[in-house]
Amino acid sequence: MSLPVYRGLTWDHPRGYRALEAAGREVAPGQGLTIGWDRHSLEGFEAAPIADLADRYDLIVLDHPHVGEAVAQDCLQPMESLFDAYWLAGLEGAAIGRSLASYHYGGSHWALPLDAATQVMAYAPDRIETPPATWDAVIALAVHQPVALSLAGPHAILSFQSIVAALGGAGPVEGFVDRQAGRAAYAIMAALTGATSRAFLHANPIALLEAMAAGEPIDLVPLVYGYVNYAAGGRVGFADAPRGPAGIGSILGGTGIAVSKRCEVTPALRAHLLWLMGEETQRIFIPAQEGQPSLRAAWTDPAVDARWGGFYSGTRATLEAASLRPRHDGAIAFQTEASARLRAGLVEGEAADPVLDAIEAAFRRHHRKGTEL
Repeated sequence: MSLPVYRGLTWDHPRGYRALEAAGREVAPGQGLTIGWDRHSLEGFEAAPIADLADRYDLIVLDHPHVGEAVAQDCLQPMESLFDAYWLAGLEGAAIGRSLASYHYGGSHWALPLDAATQVMAYAPDRIETPPATWDAVIALAVHQPVALSLAGPHAILSFQSIVAALGGAGPVEGFVDRQAGRAAYAIMAALTGATSRAFLHANPIALLEAMAAGEPIDLVPLVYGYVNYAAGGRVGFADAPRGPAGIGSILGGTGIAVSKRCEVTPALRAHLLWLMGEETQRIFIPAQEGQPSLRAAWTDPAVDARWGGFYSGTRATLEAASLRPRHDGAIAFQTEASARLRAGLVEGEAADPVLDAIEAAFRRHHRKGTEL
């Protein structure tokens, strides 16, 4: 009898596909199923309409800003319909930071936290011995060493949100951000939008880290989504995000594995998903495949940390402190528009208030008042 066949979609980076493809080859057949994984670009992962993907795939690796859109389109199956509530409660405690909580929206969880990441500091260890710990220190370092902001795609507004959090500014409620903290965050970003930031203006996080690992003239990126892959062999150093008066500010990333409405969930598929989230898989199998696990047991394992150049211990505090992005239906469109406006304002040297006014207007257009964020 032939095994049930499932199609999955993940993103085209070793962190995104190697563990899943290896599990599909080496583990799934023994569990009684076949899983094939397709890949799309980081930009597709960040912005592709989730309903379109759910029409074509059984399993989708996604980021938490997509969940409000997915709920509005009714295209995913809630995890509560597939797994025991007791197991999900245990996973909430086992997952690092808000990795599972980020996929809870409208009363249900819409994905399992396969991978954990947040914006951290990346630096060239051969040119920076001790990375700066505060935003003031980052600005001081940028006077004499090349420092780049991560500004491509949605990352300008995500960096802005992280700085606002470090400054103690309020997160989105009815408006996007309080004006005082917004001005201060914009001033920090404006001070860092120098020649290096402009040279790498359209480089996504992968491209920034690739450039640093290759020895290009970029000594520090104060906020960039961490990729354990570049820590091996000391190619890139990673440290906690810069602190402000309110402490570490960072906006959660990572990925979850979601199940589309079209998917016929068999006991074999449930077993495979449970295996992916198991402690041994997360602590041993996924790191061995260049993955970045979501369970705290892996992030606190000394052997895992040593193998990957201290990446986990160096950034764990940031991940534990990270904030969530807006997840309402319209969040993806908002972050795209707001990031483009912020990036243009920084490059053109605009004053803060017109840029912040435009961001607030975009937030009001893309978020229906009173709906969950």
